Amino acid sequence: MLRGLYTATAGMLSQQKRVEMLSNNIANANTNGYKSDQSAVRAFPEMLLNRLEDSQTPVRNGAVFGTSATIGSLNTGAYLQELIPQFTQGDIKETGLLSDVALVEEVVPVNGETNLKGLLLFPVQMEDGAIRYTRDGHFTVDSSGVLTSNGRPVLSTEGRQIQIQGNEYQISPEGVITENGQRVAQIDVRFEGDIRNLVKEGNGLYRTADNNALPSAIGNGEIQYSVKQQFLERSNVDVARNYTDMMTAYRAFEANQKVLQAYDKSMEKAVNEIGRLR
Repeated sequence: MLRGLYTATAGMLSQQKRVEMLSNNIANANTNGYKSDQSAVRAFPEMLLNRLEDSQTPVRNGAVFGTSATIGSLNTGAYLQELIPQFTQGDIKETGLLSDVALVEEVVPVNGETNLKGLLLFPVQMEDGAIRYTRDGHFTVDSSGVLTSNGRPVLSTEGRQIQIQGNEYQISPEGVITENGQRVAQIDVRFEGDIRNLVKEGNGLYRTADNNALPSAIGNGEIQYSVKQQFLERSNVDVARNYTDMMTAYRAFEANQKVLQAYDKSMEKAVNEIGRLR
């Protein structure tokens, strides 16, 4: 009976984590460049149950071994194994702001091991000098004239901060910024060939699991993309599907909850009635 309690509890915990993931997706439905998560729920390893028999089987040297009969397998519950980001391209919307840019993927190599496309990202510099990556193209020019993403400097192909002097500048499809006819810098775009190496840090930022810097996509003949000024990439969250999955998770949670309550009542009866001395 206790094993049944653990199984039902494991189901409730996995569905609770799934609801938290779906809630986060829905909350970020309007976050620029946000990539939604999906969950992978797995079952714990099954156990093979055997019943010991009273009969014994004689073997050589006068030894005997007890026999057993197979009862069957027992599943010990489920758990949420991992969250899997979905790196598909989000819809592109026009904003009319000069500093807004959308990274539009055209040709991106497919990883031979995972059979999934790689990902293009903008590099930004953190306060401690570390490099992080983002798909949020809602850039702004701060009071010092530095092009930033949520207050973090966007890096050029030379690995430097991008300095813009005035309010009249253009960004070409290659990411080249020109001001008064003069080239200022080129916005760098980095490439990750194995998306399993990307780890979400929050606020639209990613880091690499191996802590290695991503290579630039500039000059890579296998990659084609364009940078669209005055446009933004929206999140790729399917709101209707996430709401439907959330209702399914709620139903599964309630079903496990009722099983848990049934076990609790059975144990209460066993303790208070069956085990009572008369």
